[in-house]
Amino acid sequence: MTPLLFLPGMMCDARLFAPQIAALSAQRMVACAALTTHDTMEALAAEVLSKAPARFALAGLSMGGILAMEVLRQAPERVAGLALLDTNPLAEREEVKAARGPQIDTVKAGHLGDLMQELMIPNYLATPDPAHPISALCLDMALALGPEVFVRQSRALRDRRDQCETLKSYDGPTLILCGDKDRLCPVSRHELMHDLMPQSRLMILRDCGHLPTLEFPKETTAALSRWLEDI
Repeated sequence: MTPLLFLPGMMCDARLFAPQIAALSAQRMVACAALTTHDTMEALAAEVLSKAPARFALAGLSMGGILAMEVLRQAPERVAGLALLDTNPLAEREEVKAARGPQIDTVKAGHLGDLMQELMIPNYLATPDPAHPISALCLDMALALGPEVFVRQSRALRDRRDQCETLKSYDGPTLILCGDKDRLCPVSRHELMHDLMPQSRLMILRDCGHLPTLEFPKETTAALSRWLEDI
């Protein structure tokens, strides 16, 4: 069977996909890349490709989805199928770019945990809840990766390219999935990707935020399983 490679969101690790890895690894090889060593999408994608199987299914969430599009741009012939979860094909908006510098400065000053808890994690769930186990997990993943990774990933996101043409030229099996309450990557971005890729299947989960793999793990795993049937 075609191997499956997951690409996690910003300041997340394989635990972001723990329910899916547990369910899907019984049928195929499943791996999750670490997006920690470079500060451009181009370099991160090149590293992913250097370690990936010759041909693979690719699933990315948020930053992982953005990186998946760059992997696709660099080596479309190696991507047997594409799953884009709660992500964005466009270059970073200027107002978001402008916020990256102060965020980097805050983290360099030793306040990664505070920034994650105050600015980042409240946007992850459909309803912000600092006491929710998913919020605690997101903080733990971020602290485990550390401030240097935050800085590198922030720069990679800030300087990313628009990938609409990349998506338009891909005709492989594609799943586009998002939560209808995602405040970071709204439904409209996913409708745009679906319009660019007529062969894609668009799935919108009700009452779900930015992290469907953890908020609605059974539904997300089922959608990925159906997508993988065509690969």
